[in-house]
Amino acid sequence: MQNNKRPDSMKRITNFELANAFIDEQVAIVREQVGDKKVLLALSGGVDSSVVAALLIKAIGKQLVCVHVNHGLMRKGESEQVIEVFGKELDTNLIYIDATDRFLGLLEGVSAPEQKRKIIGNEFINVFDEEARKLEGISFLAQGTIYPDIIESDGVKAHHNVGGLPEDMQFELVEPIKLLYKDEVRVVGEALGLPHAMVYRQPFPGPGLGVRCLGAITRDRLHALREADAILREEFDNCGLAEKVWQYFIAIPDVKSVGVRDSKRYEGWPAIIRAVNTTDAMSATIEEIPYAVLHKITARITAEVDGINRVLYDLTPKPVGTIEWE
Repeated sequence: MQNNKRPDSMKRITNFELANAFIDEQVAIVREQVGDKKVLLALSGGVDSSVVAALLIKAIGKQLVCVHVNHGLMRKGESEQVIEVFGKELDTNLIYIDATDRFLGLLEGVSAPEQKRKIIGNEFINVFDEEARKLEGISFLAQGTIYPDIIESDGVKAHHNVGGLPEDMQFELVEPIKLLYKDEVRVVGEALGLPHAMVYRQPFPGPGLGVRCLGAITRDRLHALREADAILREEFDNCGLAEKVWQYFIAIPDVKSVGVRDSKRYEGWPAIIRAVNTTDAMSATIEEIPYAVLHKITARITAEVDGINRVLYDLTPKPVGTIEWE
């Protein structure tokens, strides 16, 4: 097994030739480490876990068991993409859990951001733990740990992707991309044949839309948020902003204002656009979106999404505002 220090001699992976050499090396290491045993992976659909899954499928095929938990707080189409890519195209040993009702039930009436985060994190572990206990012969736990995780935590980032399993379930870790930076992970992902959109997926918080549906989460507001966010992403794709902006999303506060529809007054929520650029997430600048694009996004969201009657653009850099609202 490798240690947690990236060798000075290790070249930055910038092309398919270097990526394929890395993949071949890791396939050999994983096969030697795992032998004929089974490996469990929490597959979120994020860049890191997806690349680890694709790499391990290449190395050990059906010995890998992927568990995808849909907590009901995913963006539109994300769980469907995981099922399509891994369940169908790559014929992965994939267990899909739709735990939407379970999560939203626990979150009902909870408005404090930290409490929401804790509920979502703890329940994810509970669901994953329940699934892990149903499986037999699992000896290893794979994780999408990458090098910045190790640097940030000084070499200790236990259960990076699953948030921690009970102490009586200790697996040996498999962390094939732990010496890579994020840009290298993306090159490796494309070399493994993953879809471009999956490999270049934006950063997405663990609690998902739970921290963008501000205050106590309701199903109607969560649905409006998911639909509005999908429109924002589609329009950014259409106008070429998608890969120029590091992170862009909608947040919807638990506030209503009066609006007009079909010549009648009605109350609706505002959708707040956040679009920022950053190199390290410690500070962030605001992306200048052309007014024509903002107008189009506004027109579509207010016309197509029930319950939203205003669109706002958050112009606050970090500091003073954090990237997420909660």
